[in-house]
Amino acid sequence: SSGINAELQAQQGGDQAEKQARQQEMKNSMLSAILDQQARARLNTIAQVKPERAQKVEMMLINMYQRRQIVGQVGEAELIKMLEEISKTEPKGSKVNFDRRRVVLDSDSD
Repeated sequence: SSGINAELQAQQGGDQAEKQARQQEMKNSMLSAILDQQARARLNTIAQVKPERAQKVEMMLINMYQRRQIVGQVGEAELIKMLEEISKTEPKGSKVNFDRRRVVLDSDSD
């Protein structure tokens, strides 16, 4: 009976993955309708660096779209304003720090 259970779990896992894929596809098509190309490209770039922030923006955009608060497509400038608003509400610890390490050539070490 453990073989049947494993098979059922695998099938449920597949259904779950399929459901997630469908949701992701729906989200992507909605975002494509909401954002123009530059804004979409910027959001994709942000998603690679800060996935949680990108997700927050995506949900915000979809919610606004569903409440008909967005008319037409959102451009890059509007997206940047939204990102700035979100970063104001986030704790200050989320600031990007550039750590520039200076390489010191030390001839005494050898």
